[in-house]
Amino acid sequence: MGWIALRMLTGDRVKFIGLLFGVAFSTLLISQQLTIFVNLIMRGAVAVEEVSTADVWVMDPSSRTVDVFAPMPSTALELVRGVDGVAYASPMLRSSAVVRTPDGDLEGVNIVGVDDSTLIGLPRNMAEGDRRALAEPDSVFIDDTGSRKLFDPDDQIVGTRLELNDQRAVIRGIADAVPTFTSQVILYTRYSNALRYAPGTRNRLSFVLVRSDDDHTPEELVAAIESETGLKARTAEDFASDGLWFIIENTGIPVNFGITVVLGFIVGVAIVGLTFSLFIRDNIKQFGALKAIGVTNRKIRGMVALQAGFVGLVGYGIGIFVAEIFFVSTSGIDTFKGFYMPWQIPLMTAIVTLVMIMLTGFLALRNVLKTEPAEVFR
Repeated sequence: MGWIALRMLTGDRVKFIGLLFGVAFSTLLISQQLTIFVNLIMRGAVAVEEVSTADVWVMDPSSRTVDVFAPMPSTALELVRGVDGVAYASPMLRSSAVVRTPDGDLEGVNIVGVDDSTLIGLPRNMAEGDRRALAEPDSVFIDDTGSRKLFDPDDQIVGTRLELNDQRAVIRGIADAVPTFTSQVILYTRYSNALRYAPGTRNRLSFVLVRSDDDHTPEELVAAIESETGLKARTAEDFASDGLWFIIENTGIPVNFGITVVLGFIVGVAIVGLTFSLFIRDNIKQFGALKAIGVTNRKIRGMVALQAGFVGLVGYGIGIFVAEIFFVSTSGIDTFKGFYMPWQIPLMTAIVTLVMIMLTGFLALRNVLKTEPAEVFR
């Protein structure tokens, strides 16, 4: 009976392709939008995850994320270093600035000042140049995405001089970094240089990056720092999560992408449901003939379930494949740099597709079960 069910399904190629298109389009839309949503939200944690050597971040009690913070006095660094369990503590400065390129263009940038000696706070990898070059006078590194914003593809970037807040800065390297949520150009420099490039209030220290020793866990160190210094401390994992939730709670991204996902489901149900109903209507006499020769309703249910499952499986596979191809083919575009499809998304999409197929299959099955064997003789 299964072979007969598949032959009935593929007999009308136009309707069969329409069924596949409905499932594939719905799968593609849902999986693509969910992937973009997840990766955009995850960019709120990029700045924390780039600093792999620090497992605790210390900040002013009113600070919330790496982009929403209040600066601390420089004495906070020594206070943190004096806490038992701290293997080392390094300063970090984050500030906004305006840079003027050799062409005279102005661009808003983020300055990230990292520890002068250890360079803790730099991205893990360099696209061009050596990390040690940051020790040279007036040196800055630019992130690779930002370099493509400020310069043309044929420009010689390393060695270029910039005017950074009326100060001289020389690009000595290009850091390979995933863009942050704001996607602003990032300039990395030593902490001492950052103080000069980004003048401000008397409190300049943005964060203290801490590594716990072997005798203390990050959670124990967080409690000790907050108790002894009065500052706010977060493990790197928790602070990265703070960045994600800040975007979720303070932007319209979840609502916008949620609407798209719901629309994808509705469109899929509409297309598949309509096409499936037409398929059943056109084959109602065939089902009647099967009943006339003794095929039970149970076997009829199995045939319709097989047809729905086959359409769902093939359509889902096509949709997920096209979605994956999309992200692979756009990996070289700055907008989608670092985007990938977590395994949870195909699983969630499979569940949604299953619900959609069961819903449309149930609606179509009602007409089949109502069919009388006498239909074949009318």
